[in-house]
Amino acid sequence: MECKIEQNKKNCTCTYNCNKRGLCCECVTYHLSAGEIPGCFFPKDAEKTYDRSIKYFASLYK
Repeated sequence: MECKIEQNKKNCTCTYNCNKRGLCCECVTYHLSAGEIPGCFFPKDAEKTYDRSIKYFASLYK
């Protein structure tokens, strides 16, 4: 399967600039291994806090 990096970058809502931008599979793997959730899973205002914790994510949807 071919990764559509440029298309992914256009759709990415994360405001943090990193080397995984557009490489969704690497981004998800990285954040999950750190006990986090990628920024693109968060609502826009919540993403800007840079709190990627699962606890914070869950608190947004209680």
